[in-house]
Amino acid sequence: MPSPQRHTRLAPLLFATLLAAATFPVAAADNADCELRFNLSGWSAFYKTGSGTGTVTCDSGASMAVKIRTKGGGITFGKTRITDGRGEFSGISNINDVLGTYVTAEAHAGAGKSAKAQVMTKGDVSLALAGKGEGWDLGVAFGKFVISR
Repeated sequence: MPSPQRHTRLAPLLFATLLAAATFPVAAADNADCELRFNLSGWSAFYKTGSGTGTVTCDSGASMAVKIRTKGGGITFGKTRITDGRGEFSGISNINDVLGTYVTAEAHAGAGKSAKAQVMTKGDVSLALAGKGEGWDLGVAFGKFVISR
């Protein structure tokens, strides 16, 4: 039969283990790891617009074909095309959370071949984009980036 002294020594260890388990969140339960691969082309002359297609894939195995639209305005001029663009989402719990309208703000300048990186938000969801493309552009623009089925 175990001694009462042994139970007294195990009690603090058991309490610390339970406390640690209760205070640390389980990352996999609340966050999905999803990526967007896309192609996009557009133009701007004070008004900025673009459209394209892409695929969202998640580490859970879920996949969804998506349409992309960009709209906005500012002091901006140009014509661009992004091929093999990539994006990473944060703050989502399932693949459907990627759908919707993201707020964007950017400053841009490029001619010929160029690279671009941008971060945008939709509530608690963030999307970090990176891509290479070609065209020419110059300006400052604000607008939206819409992902739909």
